[in-house]
Amino acid sequence: MKNEATADQGKKTFVLKGIGVSPGVVIGKVYRFDPLDAQISFYKLHDASLIPAEIERFKKALKESTRQLLEIQEKLKKTKVTEPLYIIDVHILILSDKKFVNRTIKYIQRLGVNAEWAVRMTLDHYKQIFEDVEDPYIRGRISDVQYVSQRVLRNLTGEKGEIVWEVGHDGVVIVSHDLSPADTAQMKLDKVIGFATDSGGRTSHTAIVARSMELPAVVGLDSVTRFVRTGDEIIVDGNSGLVVINPYPDMLKRYEEKRRHLDAAKDEYLKYAKLPATTLDQYRIRIGSNIEFIEEIPSAILHGAEHIGLYRTEFIYIYREDLPSEEDHYNNYCQVLTEKSLEWATIRTFDLGGDKFPNYQKQAKELNPQMGLRAIRFCLKEVELFKTQLRAIWRAGAVGKVKILFPMISCIEEIREAKRLLEETRRELLAEGQKIADSMEIGIMIEVPAAAMIADQLAREVDYFSIGTNDLIQYALAIDRSNERVTYLYEPLHPAVLRLIKKIVDTAHEAGIRVAMCGEMAGDPMFSLILLGMQLDEFSMNHLAIPRIKRIIQQSTLAEAKELMEKAMTFNNAEDVRAYVQDYMFRRFPDEFQKKEE
Repeated sequence: MKNEATADQGKKTFVLKGIGVSPGVVIGKVYRFDPLDAQISFYKLHDASLIPAEIERFKKALKESTRQLLEIQEKLKKTKVTEPLYIIDVHILILSDKKFVNRTIKYIQRLGVNAEWAVRMTLDHYKQIFEDVEDPYIRGRISDVQYVSQRVLRNLTGEKGEIVWEVGHDGVVIVSHDLSPADTAQMKLDKVIGFATDSGGRTSHTAIVARSMELPAVVGLDSVTRFVRTGDEIIVDGNSGLVVINPYPDMLKRYEEKRRHLDAAKDEYLKYAKLPATTLDQYRIRIGSNIEFIEEIPSAILHGAEHIGLYRTEFIYIYREDLPSEEDHYNNYCQVLTEKSLEWATIRTFDLGGDKFPNYQKQAKELNPQMGLRAIRFCLKEVELFKTQLRAIWRAGAVGKVKILFPMISCIEEIREAKRLLEETRRELLAEGQKIADSMEIGIMIEVPAAAMIADQLAREVDYFSIGTNDLIQYALAIDRSNERVTYLYEPLHPAVLRLIKKIVDTAHEAGIRVAMCGEMAGDPMFSLILLGMQLDEFSMNHLAIPRIKRIIQQSTLAEAKELMEKAMTFNNAEDVRAYVQDYMFRRFPDEFQKKEE
């Protein structure tokens, strides 16, 4: 979304809508960082005798690129930045990948072109492959190949790629098409106050870096780089996902007030972050954090996470050139489970499959991969891969309390087969004399409407439920949340969604098991009270959301939450439910909420 007006200083004012991935409001000057716009030279090697020298020039650029990345890693280890260092490991692996290297060399040999153009052709080849992948996250991983290619190109051309800071004594907002950890590692991070990028999503590198640094960030803006120049004034609102370029005075004043409010509120929230989420009438909800990377754990603890409610293990696979071994899994899980400040960690088995599985034998293209061979379906088809992970989880359970969580269960047969394999790996490990967990709680994600409808049967098979609202809402309302044409229909407060959640919670409690929620709905303050009224036992969310959610619960009673929930469920359309809930929350917590800017 783009709106434009003319600011008093003569520059056009642009308002862009993207995805807020790290909360807060920042006002500052733009530094337009554009690593992907370098000009690539092209020329033919008219004499075949020049080819060996050109190949050697390419290999030297590879070595120099690897040296630079290793140097960046060492610098990062000495800083407090908790962005995932192993993403840079992935970039180093790409530099040594035989397919990447050999394809580039073949272009030089067969076409007689210079190394720069050969690298560009290799990049185009990978782009075409990734464009065929349906899943937006996996498709977005082409950025890793882009970053590596760009670094090699800079070394081929002799460009240093150094970032020069010419504006913003109080810091700058980085505006770019996208950013890699290697890019951010070269920045003077103490001078960065926010991020805005054309591409990316909630799991993009920029989002991860911004959250780890606790800086406001908006991604997925599509064309922000088209409208800014270095030195322009910019507002980044990570709460609403809005970016304003060259704001006019009244708008600037309004956002300065919002920033002061949010900064004061953040300080206030952190005072209560370590306290339990207990209502005024003594109902307690356990609060955990969702993580993709172990580097997120320190910030999760700082913001009040009592446990890890969802560890998305598919990221262990995505950033590798080969399949992770049992030891890779084990070492990763141990780093989570040995953190003494956390009561337990919930490890979700990998949610990959079909054409979403990188660097693995490509399956037949699926028309709708979100409903295809993925998650538990893929695990039960690729049993050896699945058992490798199960063995590692059992072993890691010997060093800390672990719960296992199976995703996308839709029928009894799936959970029974998963449990059978879990027991099979347990017996194998005991026979080998391995130290393993004495016991392990087994849970399933309720994210398919079919699972919600047979929740009473599923509850007899497991120890707990975890509601994955992201997919549950998508499937229940038949809405592809990544399709911008229909995202306006994606409504967590739809009566059908509320009824599904209430049914799941009630069924779980009737069966005597606990029920958690790990979807994004759990981390939205607007929904805190209505979910509290349903009497969930656990919430798990992005760690930055924890203090605010805790504070709302601490100021509430279970009785009022039940009353709000029951009233909201009397409406027969989503618009009326949202209007009622928003009005209630604005009135009940005036210091917690501000009305959206006009």
